[in-house]
Amino acid sequence: MLFKLSIRNMKKSFKDYAIYFLTLVLGVAIFYMFNSLDSQQAMLKVSESTRKLIGLMIDILGVVSIFIAIVLGFLIVYANNFLVNRRKKEFGIYMTLGMGRRQISKIILLETLLIGILSLAVGIFIGIFGSQLMSILVAKLFEADMSEFTFIFSLPACIKTCIYFAVMFLAVMIFNTITISKYKLINLLTAVRKNEIVKIKNPIVSILVFLVSVVILGYAYWKVTGGINELDTIDKIIGPIIMGTVGTIGIFWSLSGFILRVIQSRKKIYLKGTNMFVLRQLNNKINTTVISMSVICIMLFMTISILSSSISVQTSMDSELEEMTPVDLNLYKTANLPESYTNPKTGKITNYTEKQIEDSKRPITYTLESNGYDINNLKDIEEVIIYTIPGLTWEKSLGNYFEEAKSNFPMLAYDTPETILKVSDYNKIAKLYGLEQYNLKDNEYMVLCDFDTMVELRNEALKENKTINIEGKEYYSKYDECKSGFLNMSTSHTNTGIILFPDSFEFKEEWKEQYFLAANYNVETEEEKQILDKSFTDEDNNVLYEKLEQNGIVLDGMTKIVIIESSKGLATIIIFISIYLGIIFLIASSAILALKQLTESSDNKQRYAILRKIGCDEKMINKALFRQIAIFFMIPLVIAIIHSIFGIKFALTVMSVLATPEELLPSIIATAAVIGAIYGLYFLATYLGSKNIIKEEE
Repeated sequence: MLFKLSIRNMKKSFKDYAIYFLTLVLGVAIFYMFNSLDSQQAMLKVSESTRKLIGLMIDILGVVSIFIAIVLGFLIVYANNFLVNRRKKEFGIYMTLGMGRRQISKIILLETLLIGILSLAVGIFIGIFGSQLMSILVAKLFEADMSEFTFIFSLPACIKTCIYFAVMFLAVMIFNTITISKYKLINLLTAVRKNEIVKIKNPIVSILVFLVSVVILGYAYWKVTGGINELDTIDKIIGPIIMGTVGTIGIFWSLSGFILRVIQSRKKIYLKGTNMFVLRQLNNKINTTVISMSVICIMLFMTISILSSSISVQTSMDSELEEMTPVDLNLYKTANLPESYTNPKTGKITNYTEKQIEDSKRPITYTLESNGYDINNLKDIEEVIIYTIPGLTWEKSLGNYFEEAKSNFPMLAYDTPETILKVSDYNKIAKLYGLEQYNLKDNEYMVLCDFDTMVELRNEALKENKTINIEGKEYYSKYDECKSGFLNMSTSHTNTGIILFPDSFEFKEEWKEQYFLAANYNVETEEEKQILDKSFTDEDNNVLYEKLEQNGIVLDGMTKIVIIESSKGLATIIIFISIYLGIIFLIASSAILALKQLTESSDNKQRYAILRKIGCDEKMINKALFRQIAIFFMIPLVIAIIHSIFGIKFALTVMSVLATPEELLPSIIATAAVIGAIYGLYFLATYLGSKNIIKEEE
């Protein structure tokens, strides 16, 4: 009997369960999709290093999933609480007919179990198909071969999802049992007549709070944009976060205190149609949901910022990779090793052998050949010498601009020696890289730099100080600003500065700092390149490293394959975790908004009945309901978007090495599409659910 009653209740209250069911299905589907990557990676043809990166991403997602499960757990309990409160009168009738609290608890338990099983089945079904798209996305981001792509069902992900959500449903059942045990019959029967007490705020106080909140938010915005150089530690960043939170709460608290008064003064707007009713409903709603609206706004802000910034990072890194990896191999080796070296931080003394010292004076090609490497494996070889001049540091080259630079960028190490290169040597590398080549007169020098912050700093310095004095001779900057260029391959533009001098400049032997080599592999296919690449990257299994280690020779470097794989790995890990968190925050904020509105609609059924009695037709009532819900959904979203403008700017400034503002538009469009789809779906479900609720007493 109880089972049949539970089935009937679910059928009768299907529209009431829509938001709850939608939240459960989306939660299950997303949870399964992100936890099924372990099974999906088996069919991807990738290198060993990429497979390790995918494994790392899966491990991180596993940890994040615990946090996600907690968030979804609280959300499910919150949504379930709405359904229980919605049915208080129904439970009161059951008690009047002689049904005990235990039997009512059993009905709710059966309904929770049924909706749980149904949502798990539908969610996993959607997740299975969604995970196939996820595997295609992973393959695309990691540039994996999908020739062995097959449709895969991940049993471990399914079991994990079922276990996590079973625990959530168990918590819901316990919560329901405790809640029902506290109900009194009189309270259940009169629940629909109870309304929240709305306190009228003083409009003057509300306006003052609003203005103060705007000032607080404005100052927080300035701190994370104009004063970003001061936010160099976590404790300094916490201040603007707290100010942003306080300002947001203040905005929502004050809105209901004066916005109605402002619109009431515009009689043509206030008295038109059902505007009076809609505005008073909104005013009361905002007044009683200050904290929840603030939390929703902050979650939406986090969603927009996380998704936009992460997608921008991934897009930017992809676009720069090809430019910043023009050859297959970079190698560098310390030149002119001393007899011993004392580490300034640890005090540890390193004594070098005669063989090491002798090798440090010879080119990298000699080191490779003398340690058994077949130099014919390489082509397009260019090797140059990098110098550092004693006393020529960033501080000296900045000249008169040093004090201002130190004030604006206190975190930089200004005692760093400048990197010096012959212009002809740089031109060899530039020709190989496909970069611009330069010429210098005997008394000229120039600066190469492509790291944005240092470009700005060096350009300001060149405006004030164009000369460098080296051993009594003046050298003049050929250009008023630094030029773009680099030596070392990287994931992005990270060259903080290289100074080029004319070949006539007297480069002393003791100034040699490093030998630098750039080359391509002398093979055609990617598979052959992978094999040659292991000679320089696989320390555990290659003869070259064993020989170098035996002779105590340190040869560092970077390969194009490693840079691309590590870059794509980092970008993909960032974007996957961001999408995972962002979508969950979006679902949570949308669901809370929807449930708040449904609760309001349930509590205010009588008010809509009064509208009918005074002559409003269904079209007018539905239009009023639509506008009310639309405004209720839009207010936190609009404020979150304003927050995000400054939040994204801060994130991109912090991650300036990884992303550029130019790459932001595609990420904003993608973020808008995701938010529009999920937020819009909840809005539609809320409108239809509220429409159903207010029609019940016809």
